[in-house]
Amino acid sequence: MWPATLLRMRVLLCPDKFAGTLSAPDVAAAVADGWRDAAPGDDLLLRPLADGGPGFVDVLAGALGGCRVPVPTVDPLGRPAAGEILLTGDGTAYLESAQACGLHLLTAAERDPKATTSYGLGLLVAAAVEAGARTAVVGLGGSATNDGGAGMLVPLGVTPLDGAGRALPYGGAALAAAAALDGEPWLRGVTLVAATDVDNPLLGLHGASSVFGPQKGADRADVLLLDAALQRWAEVLTERLPGCPPGLGALPGGGAAGGLGAAVLALGGRCESGIGLVTRAVKLDAALDAADLVITGEGSFDHQSLRGKVVAGVAGAARDRGVPCVVLAGRVSTGRREAAAAGVTDAYSLLEHFGGEEHGGVDAAMTRPVEGLRALGARLARQWSR
Repeated sequence: MWPATLLRMRVLLCPDKFAGTLSAPDVAAAVADGWRDAAPGDDLLLRPLADGGPGFVDVLAGALGGCRVPVPTVDPLGRPAAGEILLTGDGTAYLESAQACGLHLLTAAERDPKATTSYGLGLLVAAAVEAGARTAVVGLGGSATNDGGAGMLVPLGVTPLDGAGRALPYGGAALAAAAALDGEPWLRGVTLVAATDVDNPLLGLHGASSVFGPQKGADRADVLLLDAALQRWAEVLTERLPGCPPGLGALPGGGAAGGLGAAVLALGGRCESGIGLVTRAVKLDAALDAADLVITGEGSFDHQSLRGKVVAGVAGAARDRGVPCVVLAGRVSTGRREAAAAGVTDAYSLLEHFGGEEHGGVDAAMTRPVEGLRALGARLARQWSR
């Protein structure tokens, strides 16, 4: 008989958030609770993940520790919102655009990238500067804005102006009239880093407006208007902002979060992989090396999941190590063959767990996700535990 320690499964739980329902740490905890109900003797390691979007700060706080500092900010329509920055001992501040610019902060009827602003993110960056950070890492993703970071620049001391020298209104549409800048960036030598896994440029067919504008409420006419406005904005930044790199509109990552990536680049910052940054912070490689089974997941496991998102990265890394990887999601629409090629051994959905669409599964998956994930965790334990 094998020693008892060899009979214990080593299970790595590293999900992304379930957008609109649970944070990544909550997802991992629910699945772990279910597994322990069915197989209490196994070793579970929880390493929730994020790629720069909602939950970025929460995940890094769990991995890095540090001090979480509340920062009052505003949402994409200028209403009060709760933000925070994470300060770590090495002089780095971590913040996420979604706390101030997030699509989840608006109702469907309020989504209008012609009017939404990134001003609230500027308040978070300014707080990091005021706190004495040497580097500010900004998680980009899940934004409701398409203003090229114009709103973000205002709390940092730079006001976009029209041809008559008047301050531009907030929102992406107003950038069509951009002609000049007033003031200089107030960064006190802080280095900005955009954490994103989007490599889209600011402009064009693959740019911020064309690719991401429709999910933020833009119709075809809006997309054309916004892309032209961002083109004018890129010209102004290149001409008027010292240190802005040439060819700003075509730089990889500039289109992230409605052009916030371009604003970071214009301020002398750089883009880094959000999921790469997080996986290093949580020491995911070492955890994968020791795992017998990997469980990951996200709200919707679909064709986009296999193109650079958290699940794809985890499944590929597990496959390379010969470790089985199971995906849990709110909804699964990826084909079994396509998922298997990406390294996914099996996939389970809350929708099907609760009986499918015809039996109210959608409502149950949205309102009772913890219950469903706990049940799926127990089911996996009964299937996989030694």
